Amino acid sequence: MTEGTQTDELRALEESLWRPETRFDEDWMRRVLHPDFFEIGRSGRIYDLAATLAAEAAPFETVLPLPDYTVREPAPGIALVTYVSRVVHDDGVELAANRSSLWVHDGTAWRLHFHQGTPV
Repeated sequence: MTEGTQTDELRALEESLWRPETRFDEDWMRRVLHPDFFEIGRSGRIYDLAATLAAEAAPFETVLPLPDYTVREPAPGIALVTYVSRVVHDDGVELAANRSSLWVHDGTAWRLHFHQGTPV
């Protein structure tokens, strides 16, 4: 997938998940996450949609724009987004991870179907 409208849209969606004001907005998350969403977190734990929506709000800061951001299109309507996350939590600890997200276009909007974080 080349740089353009879809890539910009996917970047905006991905980065919205790294902003506390949208990350902990349940209505927003329900619009962005696919009903079958699941994640393998940086910790190795698996989260489904319900667990993701139930996460308690907690302050954090993320380096934006996301470093090393790329988009690949393995098939029409499917986008693989990869990048590095650098997150500073309220205790001052910075955690970095290689990230991958699988986005699916449902005919009207991009929905995040799968996400994985691997510690760096």
